Formats: sequence, C-alpha cells, structure tokens
Amino acid sequence: MAGDGEEPPAMGGDKLILRGLQFHGFHGVKQEEKKLGQKFVIDVDAWMDLATAGDSDDISHTVSYSDIYRIAKGVVEGPSHNLLESVAQSIANTTLLKFPPISAVRVKVGKPHVAVQGVVDYLGVEILRHRKA
Repeated sequence: MAGDGEEPPAMGGDKLILRGLQFHGFHGVKQEEKKLGQKFVIDVDAWMDLATAGDSDDISHTVSYSDIYRIAKGVVEGPSHNLLESVAQSIANTTLLKFPPISAVRVKVGKPHVAVQGVVDYLGVEILRHRKA
C-alpha cells in the first residue's frame, strides 16, 4: 500500500489534481450535523493519460477540472450521508462512471470542525478506487 501522498506503484504519473475544494454539507451521524451542516474540504486525484492532450492542446482530449468539481459539489451539497467513507465513495464512483478515460481516482474528504479534545486541521478519510476491468 502506498504511503500518504505517494502514487500507487502500478499507476503512471499523469493525473488531474483538484485541491482544497470547500463545500457546506450535512453529513455525519449526529443529529446536529444533519441539521446545521458544516464545511467539508475535498481533494481529488484522477489518473488518466494526458499525453494526447499535452500534444494537441485540445480540451476534448482530457477531462475538464470543472466537471470533476461539479461531481464533488453535487455529492457534498447533496443528500446527507452518515459516513465520510460514503461521501468519498460516491465522488469516486461517479467520477469513474462518467469519465471512462480516468483509470483511477483518489478522493480525500476532510472535516475541519470536529468535536475532539485537541487542535486539528481536519479529520477525514482518503480512498483510492480503480476502474474495474
């Protein structure tokens, strides 16, 4: 298993990168989380071959960052999930379903405002999903 921030060994280096996407959502197991909501911070890496887009300078040879942003926004601002794992899975699955050129996607979901005894930047989850053959 790759360490934090490292790329999985079987994957090439080409990827689309979206960092620090912030949305207000209503996810969590506590009733106040579902009622009041809170900020969530999302990072997405989407692996695909970018050589053709690099050579052609043509948007049709890649996936638009805006399209992946809209997926993350739709999930986080959409119906409530109990678990961050479910939020991340929904973003990853939708991205892979809508964009066949993407071979794998990593999604990190951070929750900056958590009820813990101590100072944290955020708590969250990170998942990596590969396209099934």
